[in-house]
Amino acid sequence: MTTGRNSQRKEEGLLAWGGRLDALVENKLTLSHEVAELNLYETFQRAQLVELAFNAPVLTSMLTGKKVMHIDDLKPFEYLPGESLVLPANKPMKIDFPEASPQTPTRCIALTISEEFIQQTVTYLNEEFPRTEPGDQWEMDTNNYHFQNGFEISALIDKIIRLYRENNRMKPFFIHNSLQELIVRLMQTQARRVLVDQARKHMSSHRLSYVVEYIRNNLTKTLAIDELSNQACLSKSHFFRLFKNELGMSPIQFILQERIRLAKQILSNPAKSITDACYESGFNSLTHFSNAFRSIERISPRQYKQQVSA
Repeated sequence: MTTGRNSQRKEEGLLAWGGRLDALVENKLTLSHEVAELNLYETFQRAQLVELAFNAPVLTSMLTGKKVMHIDDLKPFEYLPGESLVLPANKPMKIDFPEASPQTPTRCIALTISEEFIQQTVTYLNEEFPRTEPGDQWEMDTNNYHFQNGFEISALIDKIIRLYRENNRMKPFFIHNSLQELIVRLMQTQARRVLVDQARKHMSSHRLSYVVEYIRNNLTKTLAIDELSNQACLSKSHFFRLFKNELGMSPIQFILQERIRLAKQILSNPAKSITDACYESGFNSLTHFSNAFRSIERISPRQYKQQVSA
């Protein structure tokens, strides 16, 4: 990372963001690619209502610290590590830095990507991997899209930061492919928000939402791909491919995720045991349950129950 005093980089900061933000930035890393630019900021002072906008669609992602975001007429919201925000070009925002200090700086990245490159990726996806329902199209929603990073997006962000800093003659090629994957993963995350988080609302018009609700209502049963594909009125191979394309995970992975989600609810009940959580969420083995829970939550069921009971 490049370092230096604010005065040494004032001109650079003004060109990128405007004077107000630069006065709060002690360290800044800026690296370019033909279709994208990566900026990493460290903010060392508390501040309120710092104005900021980007001249291209942008993915920002929090690394450390906390911000409070003010965008349009939305209620101000906290922006925390492990979360990202997608915004269109020239979208004004105001930012509070309530906890920034020299000892605990607020760190975030801003990855701007050209609109042309985004559209090329969207067009390719629609041509080669069409969505389940004929009227649906892949599209990139850049309007105040605030979300918790999943594993794939977190890994991609880390990878892109590393690639930008590598000294490798094939770096442009690797960055190009990673950016394309990131755009696809973001669209899958957005589709998942509609098809999964609002499944009941869309189950009469979208086959995958119907299957999502069917899975949730039958978690304690053995759920075979043949059965799920029949519910979707699709062939087994076609169903599997469309499910993974749109939701970014296989049906089996989704079933596991939903069983762990249900198990967490059960574990939060003081009257329920770990054994109860295991069998009532559809697992038939305590060992399998414990291993699956740990693989997703990174802690054991016992540790989780201790946390929610504290």
